Amino acid sequence: MSPAGAAGPAALLPGLALAGALAALAFGIRAAFPEWAPGALMLAIVLGAAWRNLRGVPAAAGPGIAACLRRPLRIGIVLLGLQLTLAQLLAITPAGVALLVACVVLTFGFTLAIGRLLGVDAGLSMLIAAGTSICGASAAVAMNAVVRDRSESVAYALGVVTLFGTVAMLGFPLVGALAGMTDQAYGVWIGASVHEVAQVVAAAFALGDEAGQYGMASKLARVLMLAPMVLLLGLVLARRAGGGASAVPVPWFAFGFVAMVCVASADILPDAARVALAWLSQALLAVALVAVGLETDLRSLRAQGWRPLALGAAATVFIGTLAFALVGLVYD
Repeated sequence: MSPAGAAGPAALLPGLALAGALAALAFGIRAAFPEWAPGALMLAIVLGAAWRNLRGVPAAAGPGIAACLRRPLRIGIVLLGLQLTLAQLLAITPAGVALLVACVVLTFGFTLAIGRLLGVDAGLSMLIAAGTSICGASAAVAMNAVVRDRSESVAYALGVVTLFGTVAMLGFPLVGALAGMTDQAYGVWIGASVHEVAQVVAAAFALGDEAGQYGMASKLARVLMLAPMVLLLGLVLARRAGGGASAVPVPWFAFGFVAMVCVASADILPDAARVALAWLSQALLAVALVAVGLETDLRSLRAQGWRPLALGAAATVFIGTLAFALVGLVYD
C-alpha cells in the first residue's frame, strides 16, 4: 500500500469515498435502530472489517485508506479533548496513573515471558508486547525502530494486535455492562486494557459519553508511555549489541488532546461551536475506524501459525484481567 504522503489528492479519492460511505452507513444504522444497534463508532469498524473480508478492497483505495488511518484519527482525538475538563482528567487520580503504569510494564514483561515459553521469535514477541501493552499497531511500528525485525514480523504483529484489540473492543463493553461498573471505573478499565486508540474510543463510548471521556483520558496517559518504553528498550538492546539507540517517536496528537482539554476547562468556546466540533470529532473517528476495519485481513493470520496468535490472545486476556482487578481496587 502506498504511503498516504506520497499520493496526490486524486489518488486518495477512492479510499476516502469508501471509508466515508461506510462511516455514513454506520451513523445511518445507528439512527435508524437506536434501540438495538451498537454505537456508530463500533459499527464503523465492524462494517470496515466485513467489507475487507467479504468483498475485498481494491488497490486503488489503498492510499485513501492509509490517509484515513492518520490525520482524521489524530484530529478526531485532538477534538475529543474539548469534551473533557481538567477536573475530569485529574479524577483519574495518582493511584489511577500507577494502575496504568503497572498494566503497561507487567503486560510487556508477561508477553515476553510467554513468548519464550511458546517458542515465539524474540523480536516478534517484543512487537506484540508493545502493541498490547501500550497503544496497538502504532506502538508495534514504533518499537520496531529499535527491535529492527523483519517486515513479515511487523505485519504479523500488526494483524495480531488489531485482531485481539477488536475482540476486546467488542467483548469488554459486554463485561462492563454485566459487571455494573461505574462510568469512571469502566472508562479507566477500557483505557488501560484495549489496544488501539480508535478501539478505545469505540469501546469506551459504547456505554456513554462520561465513560468515553474517562477512557480517552486513561488511554492518552497510556499512549504517553510509548516514548519512554521505546527509549528504554532501545537502550537495553543497544547495550547488548554495542550500538546506539534509535530516535524515539513522539505521539504529538496526545499533546493536542491535552491542549483542547485546557480550552474546554477555560470555557471560552460558545456552546454551538462545541457541539459542532463534537460532531466533527465523531465523524472523523468513524472514518478512521472504518479504515482500521478495512486494514484487518483475518485470512492472512491463519498462514502464520498458531504460536504468535496464542501469544496475542494470552497477552490480551492478561491485560484485560489485570486492569479489571486493579480498577476494582482503585475505583470501586
